[in-house]
Amino acid sequence: MISPNDYEAYCFDLDGTIYIGDQLLPGVKETLSAIRSSGKKVLFITNSPTMTRKDGKERLEQFGIEVSMEEVITTPYLAAIYFAEIARDATVFIIGEQAIREELDNLSIRRTDNPAKATHVLAGLDRSFTYKDLQQAVDAVRHCGKLIVTNPDPNCPVPGGVIPDTMSLAKAIEVASERKIDKVLGKPFDTYGDIMIELLGVMPEKILVIGDRLETDIQLGITKQFTTCLVLTGGADESDLISSSIKPDYVVKNLEGLFESKSKKISV
Repeated sequence: MISPNDYEAYCFDLDGTIYIGDQLLPGVKETLSAIRSSGKKVLFITNSPTMTRKDGKERLEQFGIEVSMEEVITTPYLAAIYFAEIARDATVFIIGEQAIREELDNLSIRRTDNPAKATHVLAGLDRSFTYKDLQQAVDAVRHCGKLIVTNPDPNCPVPGGVIPDTMSLAKAIEVASERKIDKVLGKPFDTYGDIMIELLGVMPEKILVIGDRLETDIQLGITKQFTTCLVLTGGADESDLISSSIKPDYVVKNLEGLFESKSKKISV
């Protein structure tokens, strides 16, 4: 059983954990209220490449969840931080939607629509992706040789199924350009975990990550030595839990069970 006082920070994935589509999932408001009443920190961590931090805040507020923009991490924001801190002189060719452009512009990262002028290609989900876009991305990668990817997700859950996500497009660019992906920024990779620790100011062992995907949310916790809790409301079910080598510390049916005896400790 988990108590709100067991950890200093609680980090929640969004889609599949807090909500699915326009449906708020069970126990979300009660769980967040218990955490905030205990004076603990909250962070919302999504791999969505089509959402700015402002978008994330507004999305949560639509469900009646109060949140500050500083409590939201999205992969477009993470990409902007990466270029600001690691590749400040970059000129970025973007495959992706407006959220990526907005976050890069917020930190004054140079970008270009000319493949020949790019020093880096940043690939994220683009739901209007065309063959022309693929050709330009391939030209840019072959020119600069650096392909950065916002998140590793091959698809994204939507009501009634899934849609192709970033990695589906990034792999097409990788194969056609004959250049390997240089870096993936989203969960479960180090860059994401590092910015979480920086924003929270909390030691890794005092952080609990709650999410619905073994290969991203739970693997992130394992990579960064956070405690992990899998919710069975999104990307993984009990059969996945049995067959996967990625094991969470806890598993709950939904967030109603997080602070109840329903939070089951996993024995590995």
